Amino acid sequence: MGNFKGHALPGSFFLLFGLWWSVKYPLKYVCRKNKSACYLGSRAGFQRLEFVEGIIKAVFALIGMVAEQFVPDGPHLKLYNYEEKHWDHLMNWQHATMYLFYGISGLVDIVAHGTNALPVAMDRMMLSLAVFIEGFLFCYHLHGRAMLDIHVHQLLLYAIFGGAICIFLEVFFRGSIVLEMLRTSLCILQGSWFWQIGFVLYPPNGSPEWNQMDHTNMMFLTMCYCWHYAFAFLILAVNYTIVSCSVKD
Repeated sequence: MGNFKGHALPGSFFLLFGLWWSVKYPLKYVCRKNKSACYLGSRAGFQRLEFVEGIIKAVFALIGMVAEQFVPDGPHLKLYNYEEKHWDHLMNWQHATMYLFYGISGLVDIVAHGTNALPVAMDRMMLSLAVFIEGFLFCYHLHGRAMLDIHVHQLLLYAIFGGAICIFLEVFFRGSIVLEMLRTSLCILQGSWFWQIGFVLYPPNGSPEWNQMDHTNMMFLTMCYCWHYAFAFLILAVNYTIVSCSVKD
């Protein structure tokens, strides 16, 4: 959706998953080193978490698709307007397509971790594809837009494609705490940056509008993007410290 809520919704999804992963993966790493202190250190325990995570991911994706289609100004499942002879609400359709692949990723998680029908590595492969599809769609989401609009979305692409590469590497190096934490930081960055884009392009509650053609705004937002990433790493460090101390105690 081309409004503040349309950016806050995916931003919230990515933030929630990033914050969850910032607890889950340090816990998994610490429990692997000290299995006697943590029940979830068993392989079956974390497999159950992956299964539940797949369900939540599929539900979130369904909520996103429904929201994109059935908001008052949405397409309501109409792709082409035959009366006016043009495509109908393609921005909403692109967002819904993004959610669709995350939903498929959730379903693959459920099957891979709930049955023996699929190799376990398929969960990372499908998630990598979903993140790549998101980035691929956003690459062609910016034609004809204002300079600042293009810039904030281009910054978002770094987090998206960086995450896709990390997840793809996890297919071959599963359980690497470095890749898992890097992926988590990029997910938090992506979520917080979606919110930032919403505030920049669609200021809520009468906030002052940003000058879309001011180069100094681009400079500030580039710096702000680095602050967002520093915030993501701070969250990782705090949660890792809390988890480590809790398990040891």
